[in-house]
Amino acid sequence: MKNELIVISRPKSGISEAIKTIRTNLQFSSIDHKVKSILVTSSFSGEGKSFISANLAASFAQTGSKVLLVDCDMRRGRQHVVFGLNNEKGLSNLLITSLDKKLGYYIQRTKVDNLYVLPMGVVPPNPSELLASDKNKQLSEILEKEFDMVIYDGVPIGGLPDSIIMADLVDKIVIVCAYKQTPMEMLQNTKKSLDKFNDKIAGVIVNKMPSSKNHYYNNYYN
Repeated sequence: MKNELIVISRPKSGISEAIKTIRTNLQFSSIDHKVKSILVTSSFSGEGKSFISANLAASFAQTGSKVLLVDCDMRRGRQHVVFGLNNEKGLSNLLITSLDKKLGYYIQRTKVDNLYVLPMGVVPPNPSELLASDKNKQLSEILEKEFDMVIYDGVPIGGLPDSIIMADLVDKIVIVCAYKQTPMEMLQNTKKSLDKFNDKIAGVIVNKMPSSKNHYYNNYYN
């Protein structure tokens, strides 16, 4: 866990400071109402979406807020690996059962104070259908009442509808791209796919900056 949770293992590093800046920007990104839920997505696998999701969630938890990190990548989710949690029951299991059951059966406490994780669960044959279900919409409403902040680690946009479905359920969307890895055309296509939710897009995080450019690492652009 410590290897990827930089805000915990290296709280004074440039990366941690950048994550805190992103956290602050997100808190002030809405004038009309408090931001309660954030979707983190990207264009393709490997841009560091899960790394950003985990550290951002931990950063919010450090402020004393009760935070839930939901791994809604039910295809290749890895937050259970990041936090060293059991993945036998998670989001997929919850969405095929009754929401009347105690959420604590699926949501796991982490070693980070105030931070909880709902892992992906077993890989289902129909992740998009589960996310598009009325039950998932109901769940998102329940979670926002139970937690101060809910962060969704989404599926990369490229070719899949999962994160577009989730975009309809959150207050803000953050797109992660990788320095010198994400083609500008692909990033533009990702934003175009989210055009319907343009007012929710809070910005883009540039991940994997070289250490020599540390003062720009994980920069956040409005």
